[in-house]
Amino acid sequence: MGGSNGSKEDLLLRALLRLVGWSGLVAIAAGLSITTVSASPDVTGHVYVNDNTAGTNTIAGFDRHSDGGLTPLAGSPFNAGGQGTGTIVGSQGSLQLSGDGRYLLAADAGSNQISALRILPGGALHPVGGGPVSSGGVEPISIAVHGDLVYVANEGDKASGTGSNYTGFTLNSGGHLVPLAGSTFALPATANPGDVLFNSTGSNLIGVEVGTTDPSTFRIDSFVVGSDGLITPAAGSPFPAQSAGPFGSEFSPVNPAHLYVSNAHAGAGNGTVSAFNVTNVGALSSIGSSPYADAQTAPCWVEISHDGAYLWAVNTASTTISSYKILADGSLSLVTSTAFKSGTGIRPFDARLSADGSTLYVVDAAIAKVSAFAVSGGLLSELPQSPFALPSGATPFGIVAI
Repeated sequence: MGGSNGSKEDLLLRALLRLVGWSGLVAIAAGLSITTVSASPDVTGHVYVNDNTAGTNTIAGFDRHSDGGLTPLAGSPFNAGGQGTGTIVGSQGSLQLSGDGRYLLAADAGSNQISALRILPGGALHPVGGGPVSSGGVEPISIAVHGDLVYVANEGDKASGTGSNYTGFTLNSGGHLVPLAGSTFALPATANPGDVLFNSTGSNLIGVEVGTTDPSTFRIDSFVVGSDGLITPAAGSPFPAQSAGPFGSEFSPVNPAHLYVSNAHAGAGNGTVSAFNVTNVGALSSIGSSPYADAQTAPCWVEISHDGAYLWAVNTASTTISSYKILADGSLSLVTSTAFKSGTGIRPFDARLSADGSTLYVVDAAIAKVSAFAVSGGLLSELPQSPFALPSGATPFGIVAI
């Protein structure tokens, strides 16, 4: 370096070398490096929540630590670009990770849009250029992703007579969503969709119609996905649900033919989870003695361990989480139920398991917090420091853990 500053730095370096020598200087540098690393937070991943804030929607971002604890990311919450409703919305999957893991896709239920945000090194989020895109309907509430194919469930608006639907998009390498021509599939006015999802191979798409109080409206939509990304209803679709209010759903991560659907509206103590076999042409059939009771109220959200061995159902009304063992044939065996430390005055919603499988995170819409449970097999124990606060104004639905 030239100039007087360079001369001073040269003199300082020469003086330091005379005192400690090159080997000593290297040791000092190494010691400084070690000190810096040891002082760094123990970050093993990140957790994101769709805040569904009134006005500009935001996404809360957290560092995830090795003990499962969460601390807010610098800059959180991050603007999504669209608008939230500022009111409680019940659905599963309103926030999803892209197939390549580079983007988050968020339902902006208040502006009828889908936002894409790039995940930067360190976990911060940045909206993709061009802003959010129309969801292809009214009040998007659930997103399904497989590779570069994306489908959205739009709730619709009964007051205006706008019906619900499923609408498809492709996601390019730059994170831009492009509407898929001819992909929109209209649903009946009674549908009240709660979830839309792909199986692990992307060959089948399932949509759940929560319905009304009429048993004929409790239905499961099953589609075969073509090479062009368009969906074709399976013969016999929609299939009747096995109990009132089918709601959350999940395919087994290790068996793309096994589908699990929670049944939320059968009344106090009558919650169940259904297990279905889905053929390659989309036909549904019951597994074992399905549905499987959990003796709880309003099981709404479903998550499965990465090895496909356990299923958890979040019982919103009884504020518990039921743990099931998934048997070899896909049937379920109830293990236990675990209560939330926050008590009964809460509203636990969507749940996601961390990438390493060690922690289950549950977002709560009543207290605007995230509860965290350590996972041991199928057993859960809430972390001492749980729950973790979300930003002011959050009325959250949707969570992603990476």
